Amino acid sequence: MKKTLLAAVLTLAAAGALRAEIIEQILVKVNGEIFTKSDLEQRQVASLRQKGQALDLKSDPNNVQLRKALDEITPQIIVDAVDEMLMVQRGRELGYKLSDEQFKSVVDNIRRENKIESDEQFQAALKAENMTMADLRRNLERSMIVQRVQQNEVMAKIGVTDDEARAYYEAHMNEFTTAPTVTLREILVATPTDPKGINVGADEAALEKAQGIRRRVTAGGENFEKLASEISDSPSKANAGLIGPLSVNDISPDLRKMIEKMKPGDISEPVRTTRGYQVLKLETITATQVMPLEQAREQISERVFTDKRKAEFVKYMQKLRAQAIIEWKNPDVRKAFEEGMKQQG
Repeated sequence: MKKTLLAAVLTLAAAGALRAEIIEQILVKVNGEIFTKSDLEQRQVASLRQKGQALDLKSDPNNVQLRKALDEITPQIIVDAVDEMLMVQRGRELGYKLSDEQFKSVVDNIRRENKIESDEQFQAALKAENMTMADLRRNLERSMIVQRVQQNEVMAKIGVTDDEARAYYEAHMNEFTTAPTVTLREILVATPTDPKGINVGADEAALEKAQGIRRRVTAGGENFEKLASEISDSPSKANAGLIGPLSVNDISPDLRKMIEKMKPGDISEPVRTTRGYQVLKLETITATQVMPLEQAREQISERVFTDKRKAEFVKYMQKLRAQAIIEWKNPDVRKAFEEGMKQQG
């Protein structure tokens, strides 16, 4: 799949059929560091594979599917590539690098997770990905540097104040509110289905039977659970008619109104449903519960932190781009970058 996609990408580039036509080998320089046509093609292939886009290139001789897919992913790829170069450069200014011990530890973890026992097997696995050990180390180091820059230059400088936490809590109270729940038991008297419509006689008989069942419980003192297990026409009879607990938000408005007038232990009048007549017993009902601010603090901090991290990262990257010397060597690639920036908002 990888080789097929790469060959198709190369063919399109060579033929000039890709909208973002790549003519020059160097597409952009960022503070002197270059991003080449080959770099772009490798990222395009990796992105397509990651998205699981199994393009049927044989049945698409004009590569229409591939062009469309590349048009969608290339703008973000260019933005990510430029941002990565800027962060790696910043990390190197700060002295970040991958030590031999760290590299060995990562490689050992990769081998262990993939059950690779020998150096030969590991080399074969790298070759299958068109990668050398040097490529692996370079990619791992760049990834490590990017993470450290994000952590130390952005996330470490973000905090959530008490006022911010309270403001979020008050504005998103529904996130920390649990609706009441009810637990019911049912006895169902099913009505026969008739393609011609409701059989009035059968319906009246079912209603009379349901009313009789209710009287057996309320006036006769019979056990609701025992009756549900013996005579209910619902599958819930296997659990003595037990239903729930259910959120009141998941109950129909009419049923909710009826339940609101009941207290635990009450037996409802027969309720008409699409299945027949239902006699309900209210087992339990819980009140609305609101999580106190102090208990919700950890959740709030995570959510506020996530929002602030996004905003701070955008500002940080804007600063790095403004300070950088970015030399575009291909107008279409620059256009793709600008489109990617618009997509990011």
